[in-house]
Amino acid sequence: MTLDNEVTSLRQVPLFREVEPSRLKLLAFTSERVHFEAGQAFFARGEAADAAYLILEGSAAVSIDGPMGPVRLALLGPNALLGEMGILADQPRSATVIADTPTTALRIDRDVFIELLAQFPQISIAVMRELALRLEQTNQRLAERVGSA
Repeated sequence: MTLDNEVTSLRQVPLFREVEPSRLKLLAFTSERVHFEAGQAFFARGEAADAAYLILEGSAAVSIDGPMGPVRLALLGPNALLGEMGILADQPRSATVIADTPTTALRIDRDVFIELLAQFPQISIAVMRELALRLEQTNQRLAERVGSA
Protein backbone atom coordinates (compact mmCIF):
# COMPACT_ATOMS: atom_id res chain seq x y z
CA MET A 1 0.00 0.00 0.00
CA THR A 2 1.32 3.44 -0.90
CA LEU A 3 1.85 6.22 1.61
CA ASP A 4 -1.01 8.21 0.05
CA ASN A 5 -3.34 5.22 0.44
CA GLU A 6 -2.28 4.91 4.08
CA VAL A 7 -3.07 8.61 4.63
CA THR A 8 -6.48 8.15 2.99
CA SER A 9 -7.10 5.16 5.24
CA LEU A 10 -6.07 7.12 8.36
CA ARG A 11 -8.28 10.05 7.34
CA GLN A 12 -11.30 7.68 7.67
CA VAL A 13 -10.52 7.10 11.35
CA PRO A 14 -12.49 9.53 13.54
CA LEU A 15 -9.51 9.93 15.87
CA PHE A 16 -7.38 11.36 13.04
CA ARG A 17 -9.91 13.43 11.07
CA GLU A 18 -8.58 16.74 12.40
CA VAL A 19 -4.92 15.90 11.76
CA GLU A 20 -3.37 17.64 8.78
CA PRO A 21 -2.34 15.42 5.83
CA SER A 22 1.40 16.08 6.27
CA ARG A 23 1.20 14.79 9.87
CA LEU A 24 -0.81 11.76 8.76
CA LYS A 25 1.83 11.05 6.15
CA LEU A 26 4.47 11.14 8.88
CA LEU A 27 2.34 8.85 11.06
CA ALA A 28 1.86 6.42 8.17
CA PHE A 29 5.58 6.50 7.41
CA THR A 30 6.62 5.87 11.03
CA SER A 31 4.00 3.20 11.70
CA GLU A 32 3.78 -0.35 10.47
CA ARG A 33 0.80 -2.10 8.90
CA VAL A 34 0.54 -5.54 10.52
CA HIS A 35 -1.71 -8.55 9.90
CA PHE A 36 -3.01 -11.04 12.44
CA GLU A 37 -4.77 -14.30 11.73
CA ALA A 38 -7.81 -15.24 13.81
CA GLY A 39 -6.51 -16.50 17.16
CA GLN A 40 -3.17 -14.72 16.89
CA ALA A 41 -2.21 -12.45 19.81
CA PHE A 42 -1.51 -8.76 19.41
CA PHE A 43 -0.02 -8.91 22.89
CA ALA A 44 -0.46 -10.64 26.25
CA ARG A 45 -1.10 -9.31 29.73
CA GLY A 46 2.16 -8.42 31.48
CA GLU A 47 4.14 -7.67 28.32
CA ALA A 48 5.81 -4.29 27.83
CA ALA A 49 3.54 -1.62 26.33
CA ASP A 50 5.74 -0.81 23.36
CA ALA A 51 3.06 0.19 20.84
CA ALA A 52 -0.58 1.06 20.31
CA TYR A 53 -2.62 -0.54 17.54
CA LEU A 54 -5.31 0.96 15.39
CA ILE A 55 -7.58 -1.68 13.88
CA LEU A 56 -8.13 -0.99 10.20
CA GLU A 57 -10.01 -4.18 9.29
CA GLY A 58 -11.23 -7.15 11.33
CA SER A 59 -11.80 -7.47 15.06
CA ALA A 60 -9.91 -8.25 18.25
CA ALA A 61 -11.03 -9.61 21.63
CA VAL A 62 -9.74 -8.03 24.83
CA SER A 63 -9.64 -10.41 27.81
CA ILE A 64 -8.18 -10.92 31.25
CA ASP A 65 -7.68 -14.11 33.25
CA GLY A 66 -10.43 -14.79 35.76
CA PRO A 67 -10.82 -17.59 38.33
CA MET A 68 -12.80 -19.65 35.79
CA GLY A 69 -10.54 -18.84 32.81
CA PRO A 70 -10.35 -15.92 30.37
CA VAL A 71 -13.02 -13.22 30.71
CA ARG A 72 -13.78 -11.25 27.55
CA LEU A 73 -13.96 -7.54 28.30
CA ALA A 74 -14.57 -6.22 24.81
CA LEU A 75 -14.66 -7.02 21.13
CA LEU A 76 -13.13 -4.16 19.14
CA GLY A 77 -13.55 -3.54 15.43
CA PRO A 78 -12.38 -1.13 12.74
CA ASN A 79 -11.11 2.28 13.91
CA ALA A 80 -10.67 1.02 17.49
CA LEU A 81 -7.47 1.92 19.28
CA LEU A 82 -5.94 -0.68 21.58
CA GLY A 83 -2.82 -0.94 23.68
CA GLU A 84 -2.94 2.74 24.59
CA MET A 85 -3.64 2.12 28.28
CA GLY A 86 -0.24 0.58 28.98
CA ILE A 87 1.49 3.43 27.19
CA LEU A 88 -0.45 6.12 29.03
CA ALA A 89 -0.04 4.42 32.43
CA ASP A 90 3.60 3.53 31.71
CA GLN A 91 2.76 0.01 32.88
CA PRO A 92 2.87 -3.48 31.36
CA ARG A 93 -0.16 -4.63 29.38
CA SER A 94 -3.23 -5.01 31.60
CA ALA A 95 -5.06 -7.41 29.27
CA THR A 96 -4.51 -9.86 26.45
CA VAL A 97 -5.69 -8.96 22.96
CA ILE A 98 -6.27 -11.68 20.36
CA ALA A 99 -7.50 -11.29 16.80
CA ASP A 100 -11.07 -12.59 16.62
CA THR A 101 -11.04 -12.56 12.81
CA PRO A 102 -8.24 -11.95 10.32
CA THR A 103 -7.25 -8.41 11.26
CA THR A 104 -5.17 -5.63 9.78
CA ALA A 105 -3.90 -2.94 12.13
CA LEU A 106 -1.53 -0.03 12.18
CA ARG A 107 1.19 -0.53 14.81
CA ILE A 108 2.12 2.86 16.27
CA ASP A 109 5.35 2.85 18.23
CA ARG A 110 5.13 4.09 21.82
CA ASP A 111 7.24 7.23 21.23
CA VAL A 112 5.31 8.15 18.08
CA PHE A 113 2.02 7.69 19.93
CA ILE A 114 3.14 9.92 22.84
CA GLU A 115 4.34 12.58 20.38
CA LEU A 116 1.03 12.42 18.52
CA LEU A 117 -0.89 13.02 21.76
CA ALA A 118 1.43 15.90 22.70
CA GLN A 119 1.04 17.64 19.34
CA PHE A 120 -2.70 17.14 18.92
CA PRO A 121 -4.78 17.85 22.02
CA GLN A 122 -7.95 16.84 20.14
CA ILE A 123 -6.54 13.31 19.75
CA SER A 124 -5.68 13.24 23.47
CA ILE A 125 -9.24 14.25 24.32
CA ALA A 126 -10.67 11.60 21.98
CA VAL A 127 -8.47 8.92 23.59
CA MET A 128 -9.56 10.05 27.08
CA ARG A 129 -13.22 9.91 26.03
CA GLU A 130 -12.78 6.40 24.67
CA LEU A 131 -11.05 5.24 27.87
CA ALA A 132 -13.79 6.81 29.99
CA LEU A 133 -16.46 5.09 27.89
CA ARG A 134 -14.72 1.73 28.24
CA LEU A 135 -14.45 2.21 32.01
CA GLU A 136 -18.14 3.10 32.21
CA GLN A 137 -19.10 0.01 30.19
CA THR A 138 -16.90 -2.21 32.36
CA ASN A 139 -18.43 -0.75 35.52
CA GLN A 140 -21.92 -1.40 34.15
CA ARG A 141 -21.10 -5.03 33.32
CA LEU A 142 -19.56 -5.49 36.77
CA ALA A 143 -22.65 -4.01 38.45
CA GLU A 144 -24.89 -6.36 36.43
CA ARG A 145 -22.83 -9.40 37.44
CA VAL A 146 -22.76 -8.44 41.10
CA GLY A 147 -26.50 -7.72 41.04
CA SER A 148 -27.28 -11.12 39.54
CA ALA A 149 -25.02 -13.07 41.91
